[in-house]
Amino acid sequence: MFLLSRGIVVSNALCASTVQVINRAPFRQLYGSGSPLESDYDRLYPGHIPTSPVQKALLAVGSGVAALQDPYRHDMVAVLGETTGHLALVRLRDRMRNDPEGYTILTERPRIRLSTLDLAHMAALPDGSFGREYLRFLEENRVTPDTRADVKFVDNEELAYVMQRYREVHDLLHTLLGMPTNMLGEVAVKWFEAAQTGLPMCILGAALGPLRLSSSRLQTLAMSLGPWALRSGSRSRCVLSIFYERRWDQSLEELREELGIEPPPISLTTTAKSTDSTLS
Repeated sequence: MFLLSRGIVVSNALCASTVQVINRAPFRQLYGSGSPLESDYDRLYPGHIPTSPVQKALLAVGSGVAALQDPYRHDMVAVLGETTGHLALVRLRDRMRNDPEGYTILTERPRIRLSTLDLAHMAALPDGSFGREYLRFLEENRVTPDTRADVKFVDNEELAYVMQRYREVHDLLHTLLGMPTNMLGEVAVKWFEAAQTGLPMCILGAALGPLRLSSSRLQTLAMSLGPWALRSGSRSRCVLSIFYERRWDQSLEELREELGIEPPPISLTTTAKSTDSTLS
């Protein structure tokens, strides 16, 4: 009982320290006001917060504990991804550089926000087109691309964009895979992303997400959606190398075929209480 209480105290302390780092308190405590770590010179992009390896480790552990305690803490999930994903981001960046379309994305740095989407045009597209189905996904699941947090803790400007692109592409993957934002749909997408990106955050979500499923949904994941998601994720073209903003008119079926993504083996319905991603 003492060990359990001690563990809870340690977990809460880690969570508190993580929030402090995000608010930059540790920078002031450790280095004082005007520290080089707080200078604009060391900030590689707007919103960037430079961190040492030790601080990154603390952030990773604290955010991981917080995310395990409450998977709906999108801020903690985001921090976990940024502080543990360097090697995977390098591999993803290299795949994008070696793809003509991916290289264009790295050069032009497009953002997927409501302000950059032509919603009227997308609404006028025929059913079955990628743009129309993506808009339908946003409407039915009551989500918006504007909820994606900006990257803060990646200490490389280009890799920070790769992470940002991954976040903003997440809902497009739901559309490509035909998965809603309920827990089963999110776990299936996370299995695809784990195989596709190799990001530790995705692998952790793919491993722990099934623990929140009912026995019947767990069976559906194990027997059908899981193998399909892993197979599609490992075989498909790099999903970050697609300039989706120029593909709205393309049919969803054609885009899936081009990417090497198999159609979903079953159809999942959108629940009335679907919310934004809990594992992204």
